[in-house]
Amino acid sequence: MIAHSFRGETFGPAQRLHGATYVVDATFQREQLDADNVVVDIGRATEQLGEVLAELNYRNLDEVEEFAGINTSTEFLAKVVADRLADRIGSGKLGASARGLSGLKVVLHESHVAWAGYEREL
Repeated sequence: MIAHSFRGETFGPAQRLHGATYVVDATFQREQLDADNVVVDIGRATEQLGEVLAELNYRNLDEVEEFAGINTSTEFLAKVVADRLADRIGSGKLGASARGLSGLKVVLHESHVAWAGYEREL
């Protein structure tokens, strides 16, 4: 759950402060299963995704210095979550076998018709 506003006529009434509640999906990709026949340790992945989301949850993103002057669109937030997860993968927080991941996709769903995602290589 976040609050934010946008700049620019493209966003119409969303230029005013408003809230958004997202369901977040993270998909981890690899070319070969690891020695345990999994893509990633789901427990560690869930824990790390939860920590990334906790940094944004119940925040007015207009007040977050890191996002100053940025339209924090759903697409932008999906990229932020993906990049933060990628950093955690690189630092080993998802376990050693996660270093074999080749890609990551994050999708933020506001509703069944309003969602966006970001996909990146690792």
